[in-house]
Amino acid sequence: MLQKISEVPLKAYIAISGFVRSFRKDERGLSGVVVAVLLILVAVLAIVLIWGALSGWLGELWEDIKGTAKDELQ
Repeated sequence: MLQKISEVPLKAYIAISGFVRSFRKDERGLSGVVVAVLLILVAVLAIVLIWGALSGWLGELWEDIKGTAKDELQ
């Protein structure tokens, strides 16, 4: 029983290393990975640009809200 338990990590390592080796040699899936990475980069860039454009307006809006709340408390 103990021998079978000690073989589990070795079998897992062999299975994963075989998967990684076959993934490296398989060029069919690479284009999908590249497209996914590029889509993620475009999405992040769009979010950064939108946030940069709206941050000034949101800051002014927040200051107006704080000023109105301060006036209401007095």
